[in-house]
Amino acid sequence: MTRYRFSVVLEPDGEEPERYNVRVPALPGCLTYGESLEDALANAREAIAGYVESLEAEGKAGPGDAA
Repeated sequence: MTRYRFSVVLEPDGEEPERYNVRVPALPGCLTYGESLEDALANAREAIAGYVESLEAEGKAGPGDAA
């Protein structure tokens, strides 16, 4: 199993004080959120795993791999 490491950007939601929006700059369109910081980070891990799994299922090179 290949392991990847990604930076995530967590931003407090302007309308929901406890909610955090999350994006993964290295993975276009990989966005999620959480009702707490811990929830946001857990959801980010799941979103990243799903994104990478979908790349692999399509036969595309993994993030950061040379094409």
